[in-house]
Amino acid sequence: MTNNTDQYFSHRATVRIFDRSLHISDETLRGIIELASHAPNTGNMQLYSVVVTRGEDLKKELAALHYNQPAAVGADVLLTVCADTRRFDTWCKARDAESGLNNFGGRLSALTDAAIFAQQIVTIAELDGIGCCYLGTATYNVDDFCKVLGLPTGVIPVVGIAMGYPAGDVPAPSDRLPVEAIMHSETFSDYTPGQIDEYYHEKESLPESAGFISLNGKKTLAQVYADVRYPADLNEAVGQAMLRHMK
Repeated sequence: MTNNTDQYFSHRATVRIFDRSLHISDETLRGIIELASHAPNTGNMQLYSVVVTRGEDLKKELAALHYNQPAAVGADVLLTVCADTRRFDTWCKARDAESGLNNFGGRLSALTDAAIFAQQIVTIAELDGIGCCYLGTATYNVDDFCKVLGLPTGVIPVVGIAMGYPAGDVPAPSDRLPVEAIMHSETFSDYTPGQIDEYYHEKESLPESAGFISLNGKKTLAQVYADVRYPADLNEAVGQAMLRHMK
């Protein structure tokens, strides 16, 4: 049995090109964020915040920190979703309590809350006809994002969201691994070489995958991901920056 919700999820796609003549109203954006605030979270503490950036000058600064990705450059609105334990800590101080969140565990709860909140924003916006693009580069320049947005201790940028009304048709959905690759029954079943071949066959067979391999001078698509897109040194740098702000 299918319904409009199934249709949305099976056809949803990231939008990176926006119609610059159309603008998301303040009322619409506020409504999206208010609805998204009903997302599940840790202990109903809502350990997240979102910085809304509309001003052209500040959007240009943020776009540069997002490496001038087309979605960031052309967005009508840029959101920066943050893990935020500071609000809870400040409340505790004002009520003669000592916050227990000033540690890695507390920051991890905030990161989880922020990720769920961000996805709720994207889903609600897309159902309202607004295009969205996640900008994971918010974690690549943590120090600079904190400086530009005035983020104090206890507030960590987790993900950016570029938003705007799509220019033209929404793109086709991206490829996904088959459900068998991600769904485990009762307990976790480790992957066999044969299963890996089966699960990644379609992705590796796409024409664009062959283009990525050729462009980057690699032998396999896995090498493109591991050596070029998400190499160890990049992930280590991101991790160290995040850990500095989790103390």
